[in-house]
Amino acid sequence: MINPKSNGNSSKSRLQTMLESGIFAVTAECGPPQGVNLEVVAEKAEYLKGKVDAVNVTDNQTAIIRMSSISVALYLLQSGIEPVMQIVCRDRNRIAIQSDLLGAGGWGIKNVLCLSGDHQQFGKNSMAKNVYDMDSIQLLQVVRAMRDDRRLSCGSEIAGQPVFFIGAAANPFADPFMFRVLRLEKKALAGANFIQTQCIFNVEKFERFMVEVRKLGLHERLFILAGVTPFKSLGMAKYMKTKVPGMDVPDALIERMQQAPKEAKAEEGIKICVETIQRMKEIPGVAGIHLMAIEWEQKVPEILERAGLLPRPKVI
Repeated sequence: MINPKSNGNSSKSRLQTMLESGIFAVTAECGPPQGVNLEVVAEKAEYLKGKVDAVNVTDNQTAIIRMSSISVALYLLQSGIEPVMQIVCRDRNRIAIQSDLLGAGGWGIKNVLCLSGDHQQFGKNSMAKNVYDMDSIQLLQVVRAMRDDRRLSCGSEIAGQPVFFIGAAANPFADPFMFRVLRLEKKALAGANFIQTQCIFNVEKFERFMVEVRKLGLHERLFILAGVTPFKSLGMAKYMKTKVPGMDVPDALIERMQQAPKEAKAEEGIKICVETIQRMKEIPGVAGIHLMAIEWEQKVPEILERAGLLPRPKVI
């Protein structure tokens, strides 16, 4: 059980320490359950513990009601896994967001990923009201002020010193393409320390994105974790290509999945993911990967082993 009187807030997170040490980092993702059964989280955690450096806890992703991010992040922390707590602007105003951040900081949750949040039309609650009291860039500014100035957005001083390693998301493939790097620079200016990208399937286009990132020196101001996802099936590959906004899945990958024998399509998806990780390791400015094995966490150790990323380094 974590002792709230000694929550370790004076030290950096493991993820921050690894990235600042130049170690190629690995993060994964854990979607909370649509219910109160923590055994679902425990099962996912078993596959990830010791295999990754930190685990993202999503915040009602795709606008579907799930167990709260802060509660699952705390569960992972108590289980010996460093969490990255996602927090979205869609569902809370600035009072509630900062309250949750104070709670997270008080319990020693140090990695925070600031997101706008999927529109409610993606989920089952289309009548829900979006809040968006702030956008993701304003949220980054608020979290940085809480950490660096010990101030809330209203100007009130915070008792104690929250320690946050601040993250944001980036989609290198959304249009207009050349504006993507400028938006990334805005997030750096707002206070982001690290970036996790959208799933990368078009590696050539991502390499062009990284050329522009390096031109602005953003790779020296931000730790960029490249998002990778394994295809479980041909249907998943086609869905990602045609139904997910901002996703860029080349036809060549669809053809590879089509040509693979029925019993080997999952294996082909893993092979593509491993190849992508290997290429990410060679791109200047990429500091690590964010592996999103969606409801396929049991494959994370195999993927990382085949990509040469296990065992993970020890950090003091």
